[in-house]
Amino acid sequence: MANYNDLAELIFPEITETVEDLEKRYPNRNLKEGAMVTRFAPSPTGFLHTGSLFTSLISARYAKQSGGVFYIRLEDTDTKREIAGSGESLIKQLAVFDVIPDEGYLSDTEETGNYGPYKQSNRANIYKTCIKHLMKMGRAYPCFCTQEELAELRKEQEANKEIPGYYGKYAKYRDFPIDDAIAKIKAGDPYIIRFKSMGDHNNKIKFHDEIRGDLELTENDQDIVILKGDGLPTYHFAHLCDDHFMHTTHITRGEEWLPSLPIHLELFDTMGFERPKYAHFPVIMKVENGNRRKLSKRKDVEAAVSYFLEQGYPKYGFIEYLLTIANSNYEEWRNANLDKDFYDFKLSFDKMSLDGALFDLEKVASISKERMAFRKAKDLCEEVKEWAKTYDLDFYNKITQDEEFFTKILNIEREKEKPRKDYAKYSDIYPIIGFFYDDEYNKIDLANLEWNPQFNKEDIKAVLEDYKNTIDLSLDEETWFNSMKELSLRHGFADNVKVWKKDKEAYKGHVGDVTGFLRIALSGRGVCPNLYYIIQILGKEKTLERINKVLATL
Repeated sequence: MANYNDLAELIFPEITETVEDLEKRYPNRNLKEGAMVTRFAPSPTGFLHTGSLFTSLISARYAKQSGGVFYIRLEDTDTKREIAGSGESLIKQLAVFDVIPDEGYLSDTEETGNYGPYKQSNRANIYKTCIKHLMKMGRAYPCFCTQEELAELRKEQEANKEIPGYYGKYAKYRDFPIDDAIAKIKAGDPYIIRFKSMGDHNNKIKFHDEIRGDLELTENDQDIVILKGDGLPTYHFAHLCDDHFMHTTHITRGEEWLPSLPIHLELFDTMGFERPKYAHFPVIMKVENGNRRKLSKRKDVEAAVSYFLEQGYPKYGFIEYLLTIANSNYEEWRNANLDKDFYDFKLSFDKMSLDGALFDLEKVASISKERMAFRKAKDLCEEVKEWAKTYDLDFYNKITQDEEFFTKILNIEREKEKPRKDYAKYSDIYPIIGFFYDDEYNKIDLANLEWNPQFNKEDIKAVLEDYKNTIDLSLDEETWFNSMKELSLRHGFADNVKVWKKDKEAYKGHVGDVTGFLRIALSGRGVCPNLYYIIQILGKEKTLERINKVLATL
């Protein structure tokens, strides 16, 4: 009569290594006490989700602040859903937001570190070694159920109003005679490998989550699939082997994985592996019609990190927004430490919300606008140029043709105690400052500018003619504005808004209206950056040229 050893040798004849051999090949990491080993383990099945960026950023920060290791592992065992090139694309997008691994998968041809391979499809023998070990223990077995049989099984369970799944009396091949199993394998019958659970769903297990505290969960009793027909493991089993032999200390992942936790704990215990610590992050939510729902790849543009890259949200603004989701005390810390790098902030599990964090695109924009306002013009120029090179080539060409000119534009009312806050993202910039460039200005229909209808064109023309004849670019901003007040008085406009409000009948308008005429003439719009600096940057010749073009239409 055959035994489990015979069955294991029949199924895995090529596997000669043991679990003990693997332990020697992947020894404990030489790290200081308290150092965390964390990971991000994406599947190459599409774009980088905002929730995944959040998880990976926080995981990386915990490793970094503890003097530990953050690595990336590519979980590519779901070959049916894999999208070619998406793994490398994920790595590149993560790098934009400073999520750079200390070791792990970098591309399909490159990885670094001593605990690889870091691509699951290249770790098949490791998984098979562990499954062979389980089979010899009598805790894994071949299952020959067809899809039709499993469908019938589910129908029966639904009819009986029982928990669905493959367990207990419904586990047809759980106690199948070993000799019969060997005969079926030798006959070429297709099969998968299942884990033999010893759990009971009537029992509870107690567990401590780093974020959620002490939990009580239903014990696992499902005989889950651990090796598929294609020879690759399921997520559950690959996770067990990889996190053990890579010596992950803390598994940080979304709360949607909580129902799987009893499976993972039973697998660790059965193999005799030390359990890692788990921290289940809140899922990022969105409010729709008054109801909270999970941020959706299908419904929400902000669910894809590529959206923020294409729009040009600065990485430092977006990262800071994610930190406000990560820890409830981040904003208080930031307000008290405006001069510090946001990476000086120390994350803490006990400051994480237990409820799903609501994603707020307006807040992303607000934080980004605040941070961009305090960037030095030269640094911002480099950021915008790098972004435009990929996402707006026409803009990139304008920048590179005269970077000094573009930097001057960016520096309008910047590098001061209270800088202008015009831009929340790089893609905001050109629509606001495009008029500085002649080709953009020439697109404006000067004959139909949006003048304030309460002023007649003769008054507008008189003001523009006067300014044209008295223009002086040597004046500082205060002196220039005083000259605008004098010009206003010469044409029947009050030199002060308050004066005009007290006696509107005595004046045609006020100095703000007068500068508005110039603003529209030079930019084609009523709202634009500081007029004094527009004139300084355009220069006398260009300013006069534009005024003359507008005068010709009045």
